[in-house]
Parts: sequence; structure tokens; C-alpha cells
Amino acid sequence: METGSTFCPKWHSALWLLLLMMLSFFHAAKAEITCRSCQPGNKWRARELLLNFDTSGSSAGLKREVLGRGDGAAGRARAAGGGSRRLRCAAGSADCAPDEAEYTGPRLGRNTRSLRANGDIGESEFAKTKVSYVKMSGQRRSSDGAGLPSAVSLKRRTRRNSGKDEARSPRAARRQDPGEGTGSAAARRVTRSELRRSGEERRAAGPRQEELKLNSSTFALTGDSSHNQAMVHWSGQNSSVILMLTKLFDFNLNSVTESSLWRSTDYGATYQKLNDKVGAKTILSYLYVSPNNKRKIMLLTDPDVESSLLISSDEGATYQKYRLNFYILSLLFHPEQEDWILAYSHDQKLYSSVEFGRRWQLVHERVAPNRFYWSKMGLDKEPGLIHLETSISEGQALYVTCKLQNCTDANKGKPFPGYIDPNSLVVQDEYVFVQVSTAGRPIYYVSAKRDVFTPMKLPKYTLPKDLHVISTDENRVVAAVQEWNQNETYNLYVSDTSGVYYTLALENVVSSMGHEGNVMVNLYEVAGIKGMFLANRKTDNQVKTHITYNRGRDWRLLQAPSKDLRGNNIHCVLPYCSLHLHLQVSANPYTSGNIASRESAPGIIVASGSFGSELTPSNVSVYITSDAGNTWRQIFDEEYAVLYLDQGGALVAIRHTPLPIRHLWLSFDEGRQWNKYSFTNTPLFVDGVLGEPGEETLIMTIFGHVSHRSEWQLVKIDFRSIFNRRCTEADYQTWHLHNQGEPCLMGVKRIYRKLKPTSRCVMGKMYSVSMTSGLCECTEADFECDYGYERRSNGNCSPAFWFHPSSMSRSCTTGMTFLNSTGYRKVVSNNCTAGVSVEYTARRRQCPVLAPKGLHLVTSEGTVTATLGINVTFLVFLEEGDGARTSINLDFGDGHALTYSNVSSIEDGIKHIYRAVGIYRVIATGENSLGSEAAMLYLHVTCQLEYIHLSAPFVAVRNKEVNLTAVLWPSQVGTVTYIWWIGNNTEPVITLEGSVACMFSREGINTVTVQVSAGNTILQDRKTIAVHEYFRSHLLAFSSNLDDHNPDVAEWRLDVSRVIKNSLIQATAVREDKLLVAVLPGVPTAAEFFLLPDKQLTEGKPEKTAAHLDQLSEVLLSALNQNLVQFTLRPGVQVTVYAAHLSAAPLVDTSENHSSSAMLMLLSVVVVGLAVFVVYKFKRKIPGLNVYAQMQNEKEQEMMSPANPTEATPGSQRDLVHSLEILDTELNSRPIGCMKPHVHVKFSTELPTYIV
Repeated sequence: METGSTFCPKWHSALWLLLLMMLSFFHAAKAEITCRSCQPGNKWRARELLLNFDTSGSSAGLKREVLGRGDGAAGRARAAGGGSRRLRCAAGSADCAPDEAEYTGPRLGRNTRSLRANGDIGESEFAKTKVSYVKMSGQRRSSDGAGLPSAVSLKRRTRRNSGKDEARSPRAARRQDPGEGTGSAAARRVTRSELRRSGEERRAAGPRQEELKLNSSTFALTGDSSHNQAMVHWSGQNSSVILMLTKLFDFNLNSVTESSLWRSTDYGATYQKLNDKVGAKTILSYLYVSPNNKRKIMLLTDPDVESSLLISSDEGATYQKYRLNFYILSLLFHPEQEDWILAYSHDQKLYSSVEFGRRWQLVHERVAPNRFYWSKMGLDKEPGLIHLETSISEGQALYVTCKLQNCTDANKGKPFPGYIDPNSLVVQDEYVFVQVSTAGRPIYYVSAKRDVFTPMKLPKYTLPKDLHVISTDENRVVAAVQEWNQNETYNLYVSDTSGVYYTLALENVVSSMGHEGNVMVNLYEVAGIKGMFLANRKTDNQVKTHITYNRGRDWRLLQAPSKDLRGNNIHCVLPYCSLHLHLQVSANPYTSGNIASRESAPGIIVASGSFGSELTPSNVSVYITSDAGNTWRQIFDEEYAVLYLDQGGALVAIRHTPLPIRHLWLSFDEGRQWNKYSFTNTPLFVDGVLGEPGEETLIMTIFGHVSHRSEWQLVKIDFRSIFNRRCTEADYQTWHLHNQGEPCLMGVKRIYRKLKPTSRCVMGKMYSVSMTSGLCECTEADFECDYGYERRSNGNCSPAFWFHPSSMSRSCTTGMTFLNSTGYRKVVSNNCTAGVSVEYTARRRQCPVLAPKGLHLVTSEGTVTATLGINVTFLVFLEEGDGARTSINLDFGDGHALTYSNVSSIEDGIKHIYRAVGIYRVIATGENSLGSEAAMLYLHVTCQLEYIHLSAPFVAVRNKEVNLTAVLWPSQVGTVTYIWWIGNNTEPVITLEGSVACMFSREGINTVTVQVSAGNTILQDRKTIAVHEYFRSHLLAFSSNLDDHNPDVAEWRLDVSRVIKNSLIQATAVREDKLLVAVLPGVPTAAEFFLLPDKQLTEGKPEKTAAHLDQLSEVLLSALNQNLVQFTLRPGVQVTVYAAHLSAAPLVDTSENHSSSAMLMLLSVVVVGLAVFVVYKFKRKIPGLNVYAQMQNEKEQEMMSPANPTEATPGSQRDLVHSLEILDTELNSRPIGCMKPHVHVKFSTELPTYIV
């Protein structure tokens, strides 16, 4: 009994321990199967300011697009070569767009951005980051990032079930420096062996030891379990207010169906629901904050329900509601005036408000989306000036400037002379960029400091397909150019201070497509170190990461760490093996990108990547450098979101995982050692992290959820409790910036003050980066190759094969001086002095007196066409010569010419209006005392072709030539090409004349189509021609009362022709298929009938055919002469049909025998044929047959004449021939001018409609 009593407690304890472990295991498994339905990935469109995340969970084998909730702590994309997503709402840009503001496609413009520093939890990147990555052609843009610290959305994430518990602890590198202590009493050190333990090992280790905990509190947004989107604003600036807008976005309806507004006044510990204050039934879609006054809040309602906004001036405590008569698609806040806002509507209208949205005024219509900008102080004349792009036509736009409250035509400015390509205007810092396409090739223009526009000078044979402006700071432009032989890579070019002359900085930089079709170039500018960039370059189909410390003058590979996370040596020898980084940053302040740096922590860069021969998307680890990229250390062998705390004094790491977590990791020594802390008792699916903007940045909020259907869980973490004290001067050390031992970078030696790795203290809000510098002597490394020069293998800059070093600017004037390049120019912002500066700096020389050379003459639109009566602007450029003493003479080719005393007087262009259509030879001549130079341009002046009419006979004789004429309206439109499709021919006949002759060999119906090409317009008309061996025709007249009811339109003539035909058949019993009737255009009303022989009766013999047609003709003429043919036009209007005196088309007889009456008939035909022969200049025509047009079952386009219609009606065949003469004269003489046809042409071109 005694033995049993002493033995049982041991087994009893073991059984209890086993039972607890099993319960813990089953509880964890149960927690993972609660997500039964997640938002389908294909339903999500990137319509808010958040990335579509691509997550990877190693334990669950998960790789999918996260749509509903941001996966892991930061939910970021892992694809190699990625870039930041478009930052939509920022000061100086119009990219703060609600759901409805999505524009896809060439919406050309600008959707790219510079990949700047991110990853701070202490300050919203929307208030700090300057996004300057702009596409020149047709894509969206971003600009200075001060516009919207809150208009970024947090998404719930979808996940799949996993049988595993919380993510296992990261393997953190632990390297103890000599003399370093064991850490503070507030937290114990975690050894490497502890960090390697898996979840299974932890579960089997027995009772859990006491873990380190952070001071945190959790608040659940009760009632919002169905909401799948959230927007958060944290004012900062000593304010404890946090606003949060949660929404239910229905992916099927593509709209917001529910919303809730929450407000916290205690840094996020508790929240109050404000739905009653904004309206219980009000559905909110977006939250905006003034960048200049964080107390001013603006809420937009969902436009599908109502169009209104709510305004608060007390950090969201109270609101006033204002109705809108338009839908807001995007907002643009003024960078300095807190109440000035621009709003872009759904119908391409731009509105302005100077009262923070309380009142709105229309600024301009037909404004291109995201192509409007505020003026910049010190550059623009007025603070209220607006730069905008207006749409003129499908392929044309204008760059105009407008006053904020008075945008009238009289007050509009047009800084660029002429049209620009749509979606190409970019206004950024002191530069303005536009694009003009000529002959399918884009020409990029730049204006520096609002000066005149000048074509950007890239190396001559660059031939860009695409160009993006990456940055414009430090008085230079960095541009990414995709050249003619590139598809997935871009070349980086840097400019001089004027932004005009560009030299190559780095070739074949990797690019990728964003979620919205925007181009992202893998270039990252390191924060805190001026002139330092990282780029991923493709060489021999391998992507490698390069680094520069002097703005792209020199690049090198990254040295891989010497040891891995486990302390094993890494054998990675340059250049065959190096470290490669993923250079994607997150535009979303709730999430972390692949790389992060910070202004307040110079030299510290955290990035994910791998080492080897090239960058790979697999085997990704996290690396850190504390000395600006000279040496790197591995800190995690899995993906983690590493965030900056206390202005870089500490680092916070949260693992990327699709599983719920409850721990994070802290480092106080620049990532050398990591401590594990729990931030919540219940594991949480983390959707995002947001830190307090500015100040001490020691409070952050983690957003997440316990399960897919649970409410939002907001965990407030206060890190102040883990620090012992505030930092003193003894806690800081000096750090010398260098590049592999070279201290002189950008012409200076820079020494920074930074926190010692062994110091564990709070730097606080009073901390600021301190740097001292000393100037260095200039060396060759401080100079880059000048425009037109290329760096050779020996390191020297030599002229490119296409460049002439003797060329000089056209602005050089005799008596003045110019800078004669040595082939080198100092890197912009380089501050070196003395040394080799004199040897490499351009030398000032006296401008020589030169004869003009390289004179260029173009139109402002870059085309060789102009529209009649519209101003055309000619631009004259002179490559070499004394522009101030070279006179310019411009002969417009139409008898007018102008002379200017010098080139500078015509920089804005020379305008001229042409009054007649034609091709003009325009000649520009530059002349001075030493010589002359001429340039020539052939300008096609045209007017718009409105419509065409094919003039063709309705009936033609077999094997007899027929004349076809295309009549244009207006008659003169410029150079015209005619394309004829005749009969069943498969090949067209192409002519420059409007008439062709043809014949038909078979009887029946034949179709003729003519297409007329004039400029960009192609119109066509089609007619059918009845071909017969014999026929007879006769003109008809009517009682005068018909003229009173003749509107002279084609439909009326068609209907009346049908009535006349029926009346003739009733009066004469002539068969319907043997009679054709057509009413002729004009007044007095006239018509014509055609008689066709019956081949069965005549047996095809000419004698019988003639007799048969004579008999039919006598029957019809007899009935007409006896007034037997009548019809009722309308009640009380009885119309009588008469036979006219002359026949328009007598019998055509090809037999050998002729009677005396036939001879007389033939004689009259000869007379008529002779007249026609003279008129048509010896063109053969069918004897006695008028040229008419068929208008069957179609509407005829009318040619309206200002003259009296009665003047256009022929009274006889003689009048008809006369009108044809006039038509022939019009067509052949080709008078210059876009004039309407002569009144007689109306009759001869708008030809009759026949009833068959």
C-alpha cells in the first residue's frame, strides 16, 4: 500500500500532462477548420488602395491571391522583380480615387512609381513617401505623398485549413559581441537552439515556461463580422484619435452595401461606433484627411445610394452633410492650402473647392483622368493655378493652365504650342513633360522651371517604345526607357539640370506588370543616404542585384553574408555568386514590402532575397545591413515583415503565414539578436499593422480576426514598457559612411550619429538624424559621361559614333560664351572641390560666328497635314549658327511669306491659315553674313470629306462602255484615292481620278462599289446597274400641282416613282417587269421611264425587238397623251402624268438595216452623242443614254443648295447636258477651296431613283 501510494502521484501527473497535451492539440486542430468559405479570388478587382496579395504558406502549401483579408502580418506579394503599387492619394496628385475611379488601359500613363523606402510602422507612408514614378504615355500617375494618410484599405484575407498550430518560432541569428551583456531584466535572451524548436517540440516540452508579454489590449468591432474592408486614419502629432471605416464590399454588385464608422480617443484601446452621427442608413465608401490639417476629415457616401459628403473639423467627433450634384471619382488636395481641393467627376469634369468641400465650382470639362496638378510655389506665377490636360479628340489633347476660380477662355494658358498625346501630361517638381507622336514614333518634351518646351535628348538611336519618369529631385531627371530592342527590361538614363540631355546609367533593369497593368521597374532608392540606389539587372538571362552610391555613376554586386543563420560558412565568391534582393515595396502603410529603409535610421536596410548566381523566387530569407550595403547578415530563413520601431532604434518582426499567430519578435541591436514576445492570448489571423505617425512611434495597432466570420480584432500594443529609459548622449556612436572602404561618396565624407547596438533605450520624439560632412577633392569617379559620350572599357568617355563634339547650342550668340564639353560632367548633387575639377569641367568659350546649319521645319503637331481654315503652327529649329543674328524667312507656298530677324523671336511658332485646299511647298530659310540654310516641308491642306455619291446609269447596254463618277461633298477635300470594285472582279481598280469607264459583257444586274480615301476618312457608295441588249426611254412631266408637294428628298421620289409605275401599268397593261420608272431630283418635277423588250416575243432579233419596243412606246405615249395616267397624291390632289417632248434615250439598235425613221432617230442620237463627247473630253459613252443613279430601297444623301431649287431643274435634255458640262468642269478644273458644289451640280450628281 505504501509503495502504491508513493507511485500513483507520478503516474497521475504524467496522465494529466498527456491529457492537457491532447486537449491542446485537438483545440488547435479545431481552430483551423473554422474557415469553410473564403472570398473567391476571381471576384476581386483592385479597386481600392491596397495590393492584391500573393502569399505563400510553407506549412500549408498555400500560394494564391488573397482577396478578402491581407494574409499574414503584411500580406505582400513575393514575385521577383516586383514594385510598389500606385499610391493614389497624395499631395500634388489626383490619385486618391474611390471605387468608381478605376481607369484601365492606356488610360499611357502613368501607373509606375519610384520604389522608395517603406516599412515604417511609426509613420504612414502616405504622409511621408514621395512617389515620383510617372508613365509618360497613358498611364496613371502619383506625385508628392502628402495628400492622404488614410485612404488606404485594409482587407480581410482568405485562407485554407491547415492541421498545424501557430507558426513555429523563427530561427534568429545570435551573435554575441565581446563585452556585450545578457540583456535587460525585462526580457530574456532566446538562444539559437530555442529558436529552432518546432511546434511539435514545444508541445512535447511539458508545461509552458513563462513567456515575455507586451502591454496590449484588444477591442472587437462588434457587429462588423461581415465587413471585409477597412480604412484607418491615425492623426498622430500628439493626438490619440484613430478613425476606422469598415465596409462590406459586394463583389457581385461591385459596390459597398454596408459600412460602419469607429472612433478611438485613447490610441486604439477602445472604439465608439459613430453610425448614428453620420446617419444610420448612410453608406460610406471612402475616408479622406487634409494633409495640412489632420483634424479635418472628409467622408464620401456610396454614389449608388446618394452623392454627398460629410465633413468634420474636430477629428471626426461631429459631421456636417453636404449634397453633391456630381459623383466624385478622385480628389486632389492642395499641398499647402488645407481647404483647397480638386475633385474629378465621372463625366470627366474637374471641380474645385476653397472651403474644404462645402461648395464646389466647375473648373473645366473633358479633363483627362489623373492629369491635373496644383501649381508649385516659386515656379508658377499664382498659387491657385491648375495644370491640366483636356481631351480634344480621340488622339489629341491640350496642355492648359487655369485659374482656380476663374477658368475662362480668356484666362487659360497654353504653355505647349500644339496638341499632345492623350494621357501624357506630367507635372512634377520643377519639370513638365508631354509626349507628341509623329509618324508612329513618340517625341518627349520637357520644360524646366516652367520655361519653353524642348525635346528630350536621349542618345540618338535609343528609339524609345516606352518612357517613365522615375524621379525629379535634386534638380535632375531619372528616366526608365524601354528601347526598340527591349521587351521586359528598361534602361536607366539620368539628365543634366535642364532635364534635356540624358546619358545612360544602367542597362536592362528588370520590370514587371502590376495588378492594374502598370509597369514597375525594379529600382529602389535607399532612404537616408543621398545618391544610393539598388537595382535588379538582367544579364545573360540572369537577374542580379546591383548597388550604387553615386546616383548611378558606378554599380557593383552585393557581397553575400560570410555565414548563414546557423553559423556555417558561406562560400560565395564575386562575381560568380552574390546576394540578390527582391526590391518590392508596399504602397500600403498596413503592410510591409520586400525591402525597407528609413530616413531616421541611415545605413539600416532590411530586405528579403537569396544568394547565388541569380535572384530566385524560392528559398527566400531575410537579410539586414547596418553599414549601408557593405556587409549583410541573415536574420530569418523564412519571410517576415520587419518594421521599424522608435525611429529605427528597434526592429519588430512578424512572420508571414496563413496561420493565426500570437507572437512577434523584437531586436534592439540592429537585428543581431531577437527576443520573442506575445502580443495576445488568442492566436490571431493578422491582416495588417499600423503605427503611430511621427513622434515616438512606440504604439502600434495590429488588425486581424480570430476566424473568418469573426469581428475585426484591434490589438493595441504599447512598447514603452519594455524600454528602461530614454537615450542619453552616451548611448550614441559615430558611423562613417563608406563604399568598400572608400569614404568619399558624392564628393563628401559623411559621418552619422546612430544608436549603439548595446543600448536599449527610447530615442523619442526629440531625436533627429545628425550628420557631419567634409568636402573631398574631385576625382574621375565624381564625373559621369556627358551627353553624346560613352564610357569605354578603359573607363574614359569618348564621343559616340553619331555625335559631333563640335556641335553647339542654337542659343549661342556671337559675343556671348558657351560651355565646351570635355566629355564629362559632374554628377548632380556631387559636392567635391578642386582636384581634377578643372580638367573634367566644361570650359567656357566665346561663341564663334558660324553659318546656319541644321535648320529644321516642322508643324507643332508633327504632321504634314493641316485643316482648311484652321491655324497651323510652324516650328523652326536651328542646330548650329548664331541664332540671334540669323534671319528666318518662311514662305508658306500660297503667295504669303514672313521674315523674322532672328530665331529666338519665333520660339513660340509661326501661325498661318490656308484658305484653299491643296499641297503647298513650305520653305524656311535661315541666313546670316556667313551663309544660309534652307528646310522644306510639303504640307497637305485638306478639309473633311462628309459623304460621297456614286453616279452611274441605271440601265446600260451590254458590251458598251459606261462612265462611273464619284461625286464628293465637299467637292475639294485634298488628295483623294478612289478604289473601284466593279461587278464580280476580285481585284479593285485604284485611281486618283473620280471617274472610270467600264463595260459589262453579260445581261443582268451588276454591282459597282467605290471607296474614297481622304486623309483618315474612308467612305463608300454602292449602285446596281441593269445591263440589257436593247431598251427605250422617255421623259415624263406632271401637272404643276405636284411641285407644291415635292419636298425634293429621296424617299419621296422613291414612293412617287412606285405610284407612277403602277398608274402606267393600270392604264396600259404593260407587264411590270418590262417597265422601269425614276423620278428625277429637283423642281419642276420630272421623271423618266424605261421599256425593256420581251425576249420570248422578239426571239432576240433586232427587227422584232425594234418593232416590239415601238409598239410598247406607242401604247404608253398614247395613254399619256390622252391624260389616262393619273394618281392621287393626297385627298384633293390629283396629279396627271404627261409625256415630255424629247426622249432622253432613244432605241439603241446594233443591226445593219435601218429605216428612214430610224436614220432620223440616229441623227438626233449623233448630235446628242457629239455634245456628250465634247463634254467628257473624248471619253466614250453610251449613245443617247443619260447618266443616272439608282436609289433603290435606301436613303439618298441630300446635297442642299442655298439657291432656289427651281433653278436646278432641267427643262429639257439640253439643260441636262448643260448641267453635265458644268459637272465635268467642276471635276476636272479642281478649283482650290472647300466649297459646296454649284447649284447645277445638284441635279447632275444627285441622280434619280428608279422603280423596277
